[in-house]
Amino acid sequence: MTEPAPTAPPAAPPAGAATTAGRTLLQSMGANIVEVQAMPKRPTAGAAKGKDAGLIVTIDGPAGTGKSTVARLLARRLGVEFLDTGAMYRAAAAVAIDAGISLGSPDQIVAAVASQDMHFDWDADPPELICGGRSMMKRIREPDVTRIVSPVAAIPGLRRDMVRKQRAIARAHPRLVTEGRDQGSVVFPDADVKFYLDASAEERARRRYEQLVAQGTIRGGPDEFRALLQEIVARDLSDSTRRDGPLICPEDAVRIDTSDMTLEQVVDELERRVRARAG
Repeated sequence: MTEPAPTAPPAAPPAGAATTAGRTLLQSMGANIVEVQAMPKRPTAGAAKGKDAGLIVTIDGPAGTGKSTVARLLARRLGVEFLDTGAMYRAAAAVAIDAGISLGSPDQIVAAVASQDMHFDWDADPPELICGGRSMMKRIREPDVTRIVSPVAAIPGLRRDMVRKQRAIARAHPRLVTEGRDQGSVVFPDADVKFYLDASAEERARRRYEQLVAQGTIRGGPDEFRALLQEIVARDLSDSTRRDGPLICPEDAVRIDTSDMTLEQVVDELERRVRARAG
């Protein structure tokens, strides 16, 4: 799937965040790749070769690192399925908003989400998330959802339910690339290959800024860039300090700073490492 080519904003972002017109979203990704610790292989999954062998690849990292795009493209190259767990939490936030449930009523949010029969249509590419019989793919990207997804995702009961759902998905789809914030640390601690994508907050804000300008969601300008940067910094703090499933880099993950690599370079590197490890 080709990323949208962003348009030049009408006003330049703050110093150090200049936007290059026509640059593809995420084409400023990359730089340092650090092997944190050798990843042990499971004899029943990644160590076994062949189409029928199980393979779980996790990609974790903060907002704006391109996890979903990278995971989707990597899954396509490997011939396995793709799980966007971030979409699941966004859908939960959308359900809460649409039902008029406040963040001060976490039990009601958990109950409302449980009643929606959240599932993926695996015939779509990427898999389409369905809640209450309707597609959530557009709704989950709207600004009101983005604003509250972090506190919704921090609800312990919701996270426990999501972990159960994600593990059930992996049992039904044992060859899977899954992305999120706790995939390698909590949901699939024995995954065959684990990655952690990272980039500076400024770079991640720039990518989001360019995407929103290209989509026509914002007009562009220094104030909007600064607002996006503040949102990302706040999201990082919230995600990394929550009690359940905090954002961390698993000790046995390959950590990749995506600040200066192209999207293709990142996917190439991940594919090379998966094939080298899982066979």
